[in-house]
Amino acid sequence: MEGLFFNVNNGFLEGIVRGYKSGTLTQSHYASLTQCETLEDFKTQLSATDYGNFLANEPSPLSTATIADKATQTLVDQFNFLRSNSVEPLSKFLDYITYGYMIDNVVLLITGTLHERDTHELLERCHPLGIFDTMPALCVATNVEELYQSVLVETPLAPYFRDCLSAADLDDMNIEIIRNTVYKAYLEDFYNYVSTIGSTTAEVMHSILAFEADRRTINITINSFDTELTKEQRAKLFPAIGRLFPAADDIDQVRQVCENVGEYRSFFDNSASAQSNGDLGDFGVAAQLEDRFFRMEVHLNKLAFLQQFQYGVFYSYVKLKEQEIRNITWIAECIAQDARDRIHDFISIF
Repeated sequence: MEGLFFNVNNGFLEGIVRGYKSGTLTQSHYASLTQCETLEDFKTQLSATDYGNFLANEPSPLSTATIADKATQTLVDQFNFLRSNSVEPLSKFLDYITYGYMIDNVVLLITGTLHERDTHELLERCHPLGIFDTMPALCVATNVEELYQSVLVETPLAPYFRDCLSAADLDDMNIEIIRNTVYKAYLEDFYNYVSTIGSTTAEVMHSILAFEADRRTINITINSFDTELTKEQRAKLFPAIGRLFPAADDIDQVRQVCENVGEYRSFFDNSASAQSNGDLGDFGVAAQLEDRFFRMEVHLNKLAFLQQFQYGVFYSYVKLKEQEIRNITWIAECIAQDARDRIHDFISIF
C-alpha cells in the first residue's frame, strides 16, 4: 500500500533520479580519464559518458575551474527539473536540501560585508544550488545590521538566524562559529522534518543526517584545539542529532570517543599510529579524517538506493554527484599540473 500511494505523486521522479544515478561514472570511466594526457583528451573522454557535450562550447585552453563549474551546472539543471516537477511533501524535502548551500552563500555574503568587499562580486562565487530569488536584495546591505535584517525578511533561513543569532553576534563572532551555529539549527530542523514524513524516508535520512552531525562535531572539535573557544562554547555548536559529543583536548581523546561508535572506529587507525611516530600533526590527521568522512558519506548514500518508496534517494543522488564532481576536478587538476603520482587519490563511487 505504501508503494502504491508513493508512486501516485513521486514514482515518476524516483524513476528519473534512479536513471540519473545509473549514469554515474564507473571504474572503467575513471580508468579512461586517468590515462588522458591533456585536458582536451579529458574533455573527449567525458563526452562519451552521460555528461555528453557539456564542454562543447568552451574555448581552448580548458581550465579545471571551467570543468568543475560546468559539471556543477549539470547537477543543478537535473535538480531543478526534479524540483519543478515535485509536489508536497517532496518539494519541501528538496527545498531542505538547498538550505545547506544557502547557509554557505549567506555566510559568504556576511564575510564580504564585514570586510567591505563588493558583494556583487561574491554572488558569482555562490553555489548555484543555494541561490534564491531575493539573494540580490542582500547585496544592497551596506553593513551587518542591514544584512541581518535582510536575511530575516528575504530568505528561508530566517528561523535559523532569528533563533540562534543577533545582529551584534555577526559583528563579534568568528564567521565559522556563525556558520556552525546556523548549520546546527538547520540539521536539527531537517531531522525533525523527515521524522514527520516517517516510514522509510525517516529511517534512511536519520542515519545520513546523524553522520553529517557527527562529522561536523569532530571537525569543530579538532579545529577548536589551541583556540580561545571553550569546551562549553564548543558543545553549543554540536548538533543534537548525532552520536558524538566529545569533551576532548587533543586528537587522542577524540579517537577514544569515536571508538565507542562501531562505524567510526576505523577512522583513526592509521592516523593514530602515524601521529605517534611523529609523521602527522593535527592538520595531517584532520586531512586523513576528511577523506574517510567522504568515503563514509558515499557508502551511506549508496545504501539509500537499496530501498524504494522513499525520498532519501534525492538527497543521496545530489551528494554522490557532488563527490563525482570532486573526482573529476581532482583528475583534471592532476592532468593540468602533471601530478601523475596523485591522480588516483579520488573516491570512486561505483
